[in-house]
Amino acid sequence: MIAFTAHSVVFTDEDPRWVHGTLAATDCDELAATMNPRFLAALMARTGRSADTVDLLTVAGPLPGAPPLELREITDPDHPRVSRARERRDGVRVWAADGGVVVLGRGVAGRWEAAVEVDEGVRHRGLGRTLARAARHLVPGGEPVWAQQAAGNARSVRAFQAAGFRPVGAEVLLTLR
Repeated sequence: MIAFTAHSVVFTDEDPRWVHGTLAATDCDELAATMNPRFLAALMARTGRSADTVDLLTVAGPLPGAPPLELREITDPDHPRVSRARERRDGVRVWAADGGVVVLGRGVAGRWEAAVEVDEGVRHRGLGRTLARAARHLVPGGEPVWAQQAAGNARSVRAFQAAGFRPVGAEVLLTLR
């Protein structure tokens, strides 16, 4: 599900009558119903799927030129960040910098999605922001790059916003258990 201002998109092959009826039964503001825990729980129970979290959905335009730090591409398919990214994205590429990684891959609807990870010992020094900005240099074809941050992960939210990503909605991805 993706929720934007005044509308939501539910990507499912379930009967639309069931979806609309279940949304109506949440007994909450119809604009927020797709992210309501009652609706999400009903959809997960019906489809046998689970969800990690409802994420803040952000987007930024590409930037020209080289990234603002030295990166080495990781091609090891067993690297933990590579294997996790491949569970949710296609065409995954991962680059490492001293103390962190930046990931790009095709996600929902074929959009470019970025994620970053910063080692615990080097946090609070701006590396997350620099890696998020690097994603904007790495995305091919002049396309926008999207990113999701758990709403409670304030460090990640601040890093992506400082790198020029702007909030556009919320997203929850349901995966097979």
